[in-house]
Amino acid sequence: MSYSPSQPSPAPPLSRASLVIGLYSAMALVALVIAAGRGDPDLYRFAAEPRWPLLAGPVVGIAVGLAVVGLTRLATRHFAWVHYLHVSFHDLLGPLTGREIVILALGSSIGEELLFRGALLPWLGPWWQAVVFALLHVGPGKRFLPWTVSALLLGAGFGWLAVWTTNLGAPIAAHFTINFLNLRFIVAEPAVLLRGSRPAA
Repeated sequence: MSYSPSQPSPAPPLSRASLVIGLYSAMALVALVIAAGRGDPDLYRFAAEPRWPLLAGPVVGIAVGLAVVGLTRLATRHFAWVHYLHVSFHDLLGPLTGREIVILALGSSIGEELLFRGALLPWLGPWWQAVVFALLHVGPGKRFLPWTVSALLLGAGFGWLAVWTTNLGAPIAAHFTINFLNLRFIVAEPAVLLRGSRPAA
């Protein structure tokens, strides 16, 4: 269909970055609504008096994130099912620009931590908020089940970090570090299945 100069041009499709920003902004808004409903709109702090200096939480979070990323690299190299999951994500995500990786990592770490650790953790407790977090990470097919299980464990770990440091600085930093470095690794590695890396059906 052609358009004359007098007709408005069709709106361009939303970019992947715009969709990501919209999704995680919606999560942050839901978190604010939940926290306001509880009568405690401060999603970031868990105590009136911080247990850690301001920058200590993010530093601890980065260290935890780097440790998780290191374990992920080792597991990808030595376990066939982890390598197959890596390849599955490579195929699912497709090409991502550096800008998209940063937006995905920032959006997920801030939006998800505000919702799950900031709003749901004080309400549901560390394990139930982790269960809800894991349910958000159910992939398309059984091959992504390990991702869901890891989200459950990481959700509980992020919750523990938030309680231990009394704020969201550590879990946000850990979450960002894991997502940013793992997304770069997944996108950069070619999606070639090594012999024997596909788990038995």
